[in-house]
Amino acid sequence: MTRNYPDEPAGEFETPPTTFTDAEGRDVTVRAADADDVAALVEMYEAFDPADRAQGIPPVGTEAISEWLDGLIGHGSVDVVAEHDGSVVGHATLVPDHDDGYELAIFVLADYQGAGIGTRLLECLLGHGRERGVEKVWLTVERWNRAAVSLYRSLGFETTGAESFELEMALRLGDAPDGAD
Repeated sequence: MTRNYPDEPAGEFETPPTTFTDAEGRDVTVRAADADDVAALVEMYEAFDPADRAQGIPPVGTEAISEWLDGLIGHGSVDVVAEHDGSVVGHATLVPDHDDGYELAIFVLADYQGAGIGTRLLECLLGHGRERGVEKVWLTVERWNRAAVSLYRSLGFETTGAESFELEMALRLGDAPDGAD
């Protein structure tokens, strides 16, 4: 499947690590993640609200979560985590697809949603991805999730496809080579 991407690259994005105070007054650090973070991520995903799962992810159960993360982290994905008081409270990932793009997924624990953590996670993920040579990013989002769609648009994502209940959105991080796309 060939995806469409915007012609122009998105603006600049913050790179990890960064520490900020969220809208609830909590000090949060966003940093690059690696295989050493799998246990903390499993713990976060075990506490993840099933109502916040989309498209089958994150999976349910310790073993399924561990297998999912083992297939992501250290296997070409670009990952960042948000930490508060020593616990991982958010995770965002860019997963390489079969073409030359990366699929974006983001997860923030319910108690930390709506405080600006997701925005900072995405900004740092995209900045980290750009540093790692990622040029094209895409995602799918349920069309009625207006908060998420608005956030993605504010970062430069454009709608590139629409199915019955999902939007596909894409963003370019790097310059397109002459004649590409």
